[in-house]
Amino acid sequence: MFKTGEGERVIVKEMLKTGWRIKEYLFLVFLGFAMMLSAFSGVFSRLNSYLTMPVKGLLLLVGLIIAILSLRGMLVFFLTHMKIRTFSKKDIRSQILQKKRLIRGPKVVVVGGGTGLSVLLRGMKKFTSNITAIVTVADDGGGSGILREDLGMLPPGDIRSCILALSDMEPTMEKLLNYRFEEGSLKGQSFGNLFIASMNEITGNFENAIKEMSSILAVTGQVLPVSLEDITLYAKLENGMVVKGESDIPLKSLEYQSKIEKVFIKPKYSKPLSEALRAIEEADVVVLGPGSLFTSIIPNLLVERLSKKIKNTKASKIYIPNIMTQPGETDGYSVFDHVQGLLNHNRNLHLDWIIANNSKPLPTKVKEKYEQQGAQLVSITKEDRDKLKALNVNILEEDLVDIRKDYVRHNNLELSRLILSCAYEKKGSRWFNRWRSKKRAKKSFDISDEM
Repeated sequence: MFKTGEGERVIVKEMLKTGWRIKEYLFLVFLGFAMMLSAFSGVFSRLNSYLTMPVKGLLLLVGLIIAILSLRGMLVFFLTHMKIRTFSKKDIRSQILQKKRLIRGPKVVVVGGGTGLSVLLRGMKKFTSNITAIVTVADDGGGSGILREDLGMLPPGDIRSCILALSDMEPTMEKLLNYRFEEGSLKGQSFGNLFIASMNEITGNFENAIKEMSSILAVTGQVLPVSLEDITLYAKLENGMVVKGESDIPLKSLEYQSKIEKVFIKPKYSKPLSEALRAIEEADVVVLGPGSLFTSIIPNLLVERLSKKIKNTKASKIYIPNIMTQPGETDGYSVFDHVQGLLNHNRNLHLDWIIANNSKPLPTKVKEKYEQQGAQLVSITKEDRDKLKALNVNILEEDLVDIRKDYVRHNNLELSRLILSCAYEKKGSRWFNRWRSKKRAKKSFDISDEM
């Protein structure tokens, strides 16, 4: 441990050693002051003799602006990025280097909702801090649905999960925000949803509420609702029946034993968030999924301007099918069926990559548990590969299964590495092979497998 003030000096010293942007800010501060001195000082008297008063005034003004903005940038940089939790010199240096790598990471936009999206984000934040999660707002079930109906606000559930996945907070705080009341009128509500509802009332705007909560919880990157409009999801089943409401769609599909033919939203021409469009425009890679195909991923792509922006982006476009089928939604679906369902709603969308699971069969206990619920493992087959190659889509296959407490989820670290490999290959980066290599990626990033 260091004496009072010594820890801060070590942090600054290590920042300078590791090449952080503080050097650039210091140079700009010096440049600004030099310009001001040249305008009214006799230090550069020979130069001043050739300068008119308007030019001197301009030098003084420009120098002052550069100095002020540089000092402000340095202050913001310290406040934003200095989250050092230890005062060991070795640990400080390690954390600074890690944050430096994260800041230099590619710009990743992830589109979807539900558990799959939050699982991926927990892994992705270990590789880059340039993350934008664009989240569906069509949810109308559970606690989110109640808040949506009672308060007239957008559903907070999926957004809350993504914020928690990207946040930097203590475990106790995370447990608090995930806590669900078990009794009384708040039964079934999570504290995190009520937090967002309160911020929505305080700020008077759902978008501002999300930004404030993200700031409080030190979120890596940003979480954005796909739209601020009150979007309702509908589905047309193969028997011709039209079902209203995201939560009712799989239930009615099972009840009438009729698969989903297509989904659509009202209002049809919903306006996406401008920040979401900008993030896609600047992205190195755009990821669709993982998540429920018809109720989490496709609803975002039905927002027309967002869909066009994804189609036209030069970034790598990746789709990640779920590991397990979902009863009432993707019963019996193969990897290609998932892709076909996506393309049926976005005919002009070209996917660059599919990341598919090719794991061994699940343990008997886990397999039987999911079979009782009507779900099965989605593994890629030779037929899937042939059909995807005909669509000129690249395929990345890996054992992506992560089983925890008998629940099957994506291995978020392995999935994140595969996504980053696509981003770097698209850019033709010399770092591509490093990111493709598991061992070197593990060595380059101080990553714990604990979530």
